[in-house]
Amino acid sequence: MSFATTYPWGMPNSVFDELSNCRLCAERFAATKTQHEPRPVFRGEQSARILIAGQAPGARVHQSGLPFTDPSGDRLRDWMDVTEAEFYDPARIAILPMAFCFPGYNEKGADLPPPPICARTWRTRVMAAFSNIRLTLVIGQYAQKWHLPRFSNVTDTVRGWKAHGADVFPLPHPSWRNTAWLKKNPWFEIDLLPELRRRIQEELR
Repeated sequence: MSFATTYPWGMPNSVFDELSNCRLCAERFAATKTQHEPRPVFRGEQSARILIAGQAPGARVHQSGLPFTDPSGDRLRDWMDVTEAEFYDPARIAILPMAFCFPGYNEKGADLPPPPICARTWRTRVMAAFSNIRLTLVIGQYAQKWHLPRFSNVTDTVRGWKAHGADVFPLPHPSWRNTAWLKKNPWFEIDLLPELRRRIQEELR
């Protein structure tokens, strides 16, 4: 899905046109096990008040062209207590991963990390277009390293969520791989999620 084409802006949108057509990592992706083409996936409009800063699209999202169309998305929407319609409303929620394309798999079939060149090239320019963000969800280590100056590791960063202010919530990745983490850290669902849901409802009104 092309962000700039599907959601036209009330201002020159050259940065989004450029990003939608980015092929900076074409050779890198061709060398992976999946040998896939670049397909930037992102979402949002200038009016968005909530930012989801994620890691990178997975294989299913690469195919669909829509962020979080996978079990991780189901879990994230449950954490947020929002409907799919609310989650995918670009006027209210922006979804901007640290790498906009699926990085691919390595020779063992494991997910490759987000290429740092993506954030270095695009993140500052894209973030500058969102002046109405009031609440940011920072998901996983790569997003937390970029967005949170106090990042140490995911567990300590999420455990110390109150230190980041009322408008920033660090979260673990909602992948099924973190199910054991959730069981070991019950405070996440008991303490953090109710406050996150309250803040989300404030901004969705």
